[in-house]
Parts: sequence; structure tokens; C-alpha cells
Amino acid sequence: MRDIVAVTEPSAPPRRPHDLGAEHRVLSHFTLSRFHPIEDRIRLAAEHGFSGIGLWVGHYERLEQEGRAPGELRSLLDDHGLVLAEIEVIPGLGADGPGGAKAAELEAIAWQIADAFESRYLQVIGPGGDDLDAAAAAFGSLCDRAGDHGLVVGLEFLPFTDIVSLHDALAIVQHADRPNGGICVDVWHLERGVRDLTALSSLDGRWITGLQLNDGAAQAENADYYTDCLENRRAPGAGEFDLASIVNAVRRTKTSVPWSLEVPSAWGWEHASDHVAAVGRGAREILDPQESP
Repeated sequence: MRDIVAVTEPSAPPRRPHDLGAEHRVLSHFTLSRFHPIEDRIRLAAEHGFSGIGLWVGHYERLEQEGRAPGELRSLLDDHGLVLAEIEVIPGLGADGPGGAKAAELEAIAWQIADAFESRYLQVIGPGGDDLDAAAAAFGSLCDRAGDHGLVVGLEFLPFTDIVSLHDALAIVQHADRPNGGICVDVWHLERGVRDLTALSSLDGRWITGLQLNDGAAQAENADYYTDCLENRRAPGAGEFDLASIVNAVRRTKTSVPWSLEVPSAWGWEHASDHVAAVGRGAREILDPQESP
């Protein structure tokens, strides 16, 4: 861990999601179960050093139906000094891509969240289809709509979709060429997919809008990729990934976006308090080694 490139000194807690920088940490929504109680989610994030949380549109919709959002949600965040930084997740490159009508419904919820909480980031995934021009057009249109609500957009490459690698996602994003559009680099999918750290480190940081940190076993623990990545991730430092090399590659891009801790785990969902504590501790040890014992 001593070989990790130094990070900048922590700044004051952010007042707005767009104030988040490379020194801040976000507790991704799926580190806890989909409908983990929102008050406990926020409490755990605050107690373990996070500056913000991510929220899945499905959970927000339920909170709204229960009369708890946006008002009570805003109060909980304010009481704990957190921001709602990230919104998950729009499929199929949005309403103009393969995501179609379902993506349009989810976009509408995302715009509500962004308008109410000034969120920074929207996550989008494939499929993208086999026509690069069409995929870029759909992604670009999504970025334009998201920009109307103050959001940057990150396209995540996932080996179980047709946007498999960093190269696949980057081709779409660069072809679309939107100022608020980039890729999401999830350590899990980089490590288990096409692990091209040379390509990653050579990127201009402007193309990275999202970062997700986690750890895992060197070999898959479940033959089904989708199940493995949702049930078997581990807190940073508790697995066998070469996180130092990946973090160094990311830092060479000079990106200034915050690290989101996305560590879905079947064990963690049953032991939320211990899990978030381990995730927060692991993030400090990997990302801020000079701060750790």
C-alpha cells in the first residue's frame, strides 16, 4: 500500500454534491441491500467517513410513495452532514437507446432526485447494440437531458452486457463527445474483465466521471458473473485484487471525481453495520495510506 500515489489533503465536508472531489468518499447504494432502511443507510455512511450516498431510483420511488421523500430524506441527509451524490441506474443508454420506455420511466425519477438534491452523477449501463453511431446518439441525448438537471453521466462497462470493457464504453462516450459524459471505472469489472491498466492510465481524466472501488477473490467464487459480482465483493484490502496498481493508474489520469465504494455482498447485506465499517476502513487504508496506522 505504500506504493500508492499520494492523494490530496482532505478538505472540509462538501456543502453540495458538485463540491465532491477526489478526497471524498461516497457510499454506493448497492453496498447495502436495495431497500435497506434509509435512516440506517445514512447513519452508517456518516459514522464511517463518507461524505455522500448513492441512491437507486427504485428506493427513491418507494420513499416518495411513503411520503418520506424529498422532505424527510433531505432532513436526514442534512442532520448527518451528507449529500445525495449519485443516482443509480439507467439501462440501455436511456430512453433513446435499447432502454426505451422503461429507461424513460427511470429517467423521470432521476430528474426528480437531481432537481431536489442537486446530485452530481447519474449511472448508465448497456446494452448498447451493435451500431456505434446509434449508441453514441442515444448516450449523447441522455447526457443532454441529464445536463438540464445538472448531472454528469457515467457509462459503466459490464462484462455481462455488450459493453464489456473500458474500450467499449470509451468508444461510445468519445463518439458522443458530450461535456458531461464519461465512463464509470468499477474496479470489479476492470479486474474480472479486460484489465488494461496501460489504457486506463493514459486516459485524459475528463473522460472519467465515476469511480467505484471494491475488492474480491482472485478467481470467481460463482460461475455466474452477475451473481458473483452482486454477492461476493469484499471491502477494499480484504480481497486479492491488486488495488494499488489500479488506484495508481486512475490517479495518473488526473481525474478529480470522488471514489464511490460499491461493495455488494450477501454477507454484508446481512451484517450492515460491520460491512460498512469494514468498507470505510478499507477505503482509508487503500486511498489515504498516510492517514492509516
